[in-house]
Amino acid sequence: MPTVRRFVVAILCVSAGFACGSAEKGRTMDELVFGKDTIRIGFHGHSSLMLDWNGLEIQLDPVSRYARYEALPKADIVLVTHEHVDHMDASAIAKIAGPVTEIVTNRRVADALGRGRVLRNGERVDVKGVRIEAVPAYNTTPGRDRFHPKGRDNGYVVVLGAVRIYIAGDTEDVPEMADLKDIDIAFLPVNQPYTMTPEQAAHAARMIGPRILYPYHLGDTDLARLAGVLLKVDGVETRVLDAMR
Repeated sequence: MPTVRRFVVAILCVSAGFACGSAEKGRTMDELVFGKDTIRIGFHGHSSLMLDWNGLEIQLDPVSRYARYEALPKADIVLVTHEHVDHMDASAIAKIAGPVTEIVTNRRVADALGRGRVLRNGERVDVKGVRIEAVPAYNTTPGRDRFHPKGRDNGYVVVLGAVRIYIAGDTEDVPEMADLKDIDIAFLPVNQPYTMTPEQAAHAARMIGPRILYPYHLGDTDLARLAGVLLKVDGVETRVLDAMR
């Protein structure tokens, strides 16, 4: 397991029964050390995340309501999973993306932005020393497949040095998750009707087998119920990060 450095423990995580990320004056972040690779993980809110790998910064699904992106350093890479307004915000992207920032996304987002490197499910690209693979993200429950139809949206596997990180995007526990190998860190969304139930998230975690799992995109999910389900998944350490402010 990686070395994990923590600061102040968040009350929300303890009360729900989860292990927690670090928090310092309301800013919650985990710092994970995998050999020579140091990865800092920050949660802006909902599905907006930040990954810092040895100083290279990746912003995921930046949305203005969750962070003051104009006050943050320009990202090296921006990943956007799909075009829904709680994931794709052109104003936030304009604030966090500089002239040399690489934006990787799906076709609809690239068309809307007039910018971006398009990946379809199953395609991969190397950007600034980072391997990025687009993987399927879609709904499977009848009547809910209209939210995220198969083949349109992206999840991502991001390879930082020797560390493999899975960012699921908006999806249910699709069978393609069983094809993901050697995942060190996984971010799984948990709020039906749009993404997964706690039970689906547990099934996804068993298929993927990450070393560390961060449930995100939580909506009104009952964290106590979620903890009771996910903590039964053997071999997976589950954590919840408070949003950075």
